[in-house]
Amino acid sequence: MVGHEHEQGERDVATKAVSLVVDGTPVTVPAGTSILGACRAAGSKVPTLCYLRELNEIGSCRVCVVEVKGRERLVASCNNCVEEGMEVLTNSPKVRCARRENVLLLLSQHDATCTTCVRSGNCSLQEVSNDLGLVGMPYPTILPHGSWPQGFPLIRNNDKCIRCMRCIQVCDKVQASHVWGITNRATHTTVDVADGASILNVDCTLCGQCITHCPVGALRERDDVSRVYDALQDPEVTTVVQIAPSVRTSWGDHWGLGETAGMGRLVSALRHMGFDYVVNTDVAADLTIMEEGTELLRHLGEGRPYPLMTSCCPAWVRFVKAHHPELVDDVSTSKSPQQMFGAVVKSYYAQLLGLDPHKVFSLSIMPCVAKKAECAYPNMNDACGDPDVDCALTVRELERLLRADHVDVASLGEEPFDEPLGVGTGAGIIFGATGGVMEAALRTAHYLVSGRPPEDDMFGDVRGLEGWKEASFDLAGTTLRVAVAHGLANADALCKALVSGEAQYDFVEVMACPGGCVGGGGQPIHEGQELAGVRGQALYGFDRRSEWRNSYESPAVRRCYEEFFGEPNSELAEELLHTDLRAWKMPAEWIREAESAPDAALARR
Repeated sequence: MVGHEHEQGERDVATKAVSLVVDGTPVTVPAGTSILGACRAAGSKVPTLCYLRELNEIGSCRVCVVEVKGRERLVASCNNCVEEGMEVLTNSPKVRCARRENVLLLLSQHDATCTTCVRSGNCSLQEVSNDLGLVGMPYPTILPHGSWPQGFPLIRNNDKCIRCMRCIQVCDKVQASHVWGITNRATHTTVDVADGASILNVDCTLCGQCITHCPVGALRERDDVSRVYDALQDPEVTTVVQIAPSVRTSWGDHWGLGETAGMGRLVSALRHMGFDYVVNTDVAADLTIMEEGTELLRHLGEGRPYPLMTSCCPAWVRFVKAHHPELVDDVSTSKSPQQMFGAVVKSYYAQLLGLDPHKVFSLSIMPCVAKKAECAYPNMNDACGDPDVDCALTVRELERLLRADHVDVASLGEEPFDEPLGVGTGAGIIFGATGGVMEAALRTAHYLVSGRPPEDDMFGDVRGLEGWKEASFDLAGTTLRVAVAHGLANADALCKALVSGEAQYDFVEVMACPGGCVGGGGQPIHEGQELAGVRGQALYGFDRRSEWRNSYESPAVRRCYEEFFGEPNSELAEELLHTDLRAWKMPAEWIREAESAPDAALARR
């Protein structure tokens, strides 16, 4: 009865309305709304730095302060709720003075060399400072400094950190990885790797969500643009660049093109820069489905205790290896599309073109930071002994590459990808959205089992932004139970349910980033906007308009098997398109090995 009364009380609060006045404008909002929410509803702009709705409402930056008539002190608008009859001033002299002082204090502990910062022009602190009209710095600048391994795919610059705590909250609450924490250094409190550890010794998945949610330039990906320029300028090197499916929805954001930028214009831009061959990762996504789908059918027949789980997201693979080692043997051995394509480029494609694979520079453009780590794993060199993929750029690095080369993107026409690895299917395109890999696999599995093409959108139940979705489908009389999770906190909950026996499935798709690759840690940053849903819908639109919608229909994939691999999961396919997930280790795996070693057991006695 008490629980019922509590629920009823929550409903009453949610339905009750509160009226107040903001800057002279009357506004009515639901009870429990923050003052910030009411100000926005009234059309009054209140700047914020640390605020992330429902994740980080701590008021630490004090930039969102407002004046409430009748109260002596200013109030942080992000974490204080409205009250009936409240009168709020968002830009009174008292508020302006406090904001200016608070921002100046932040700047006194911030490396403000904006001209060499990757976030210049897209920085919340820079915008707030400019809006306040700050000129000059009355306080001495005191920076915490600190070392960081510059070869790591994720770079942190503590001199730019404003201690907003966003990275901590996103990493803890959304990604369940707990990489960041508060560290005390002498008289200063700073944000750094939790417990003062080295980033090399913690289980960072490299999902990059801390980067996309940082309001300044304290976090970024390692910049590999100079490596690409070196390859382009070497006359003995043949450059081959692949473009991931979700990149089509975001690469043109800087130029205001959005999804209308399209792949054809990007192909044209890259050729303009001097790349020798531009190929389509959609083809490798289709290849992944053929390999993983065949693996699924075999897995179902083996009666294994856990479902087959997808392996195309390297941040998820890093997470499961670190946190759920008992599930690793049930993660697909199929390489990600990036790595499959790298192996194909330096074997089949090089053979077709008469190229020396040792003189091919294989570049990928990805919405992901973890791809930088993935292509550097010691066993990702199956094609010729060199890395299958030499370098991976995020979409943000692609933008910097094009801007540095002064490519007039808006004026470019569209050009096709290079064949025979240029045209993928709609199934390959939707890899970039959560549920897309699952749907693509189900389309092909349905065909392989029944011999009939799937009806349009018959597996649509796996679409959507619900964090953990589940569905059942009939495949020629057999019920297939599937689950889809995105965001590592959701994946963590799913894994725990699998291990405890609370949940049972046959096939599971996991994407580390909320919304899938369209919300990836390497995507363009738009402060205060979560665009994964919009970008995902754009991918489904491209899918509907595709000439071929199912991976098994792909002429490029058929040609790969007919001329080179033979069939899915063949001996050659296993050698080049599959991998051993235990051939490299996360820090947690090294620790577990050390603790289980005989010498460690003796030491504990």
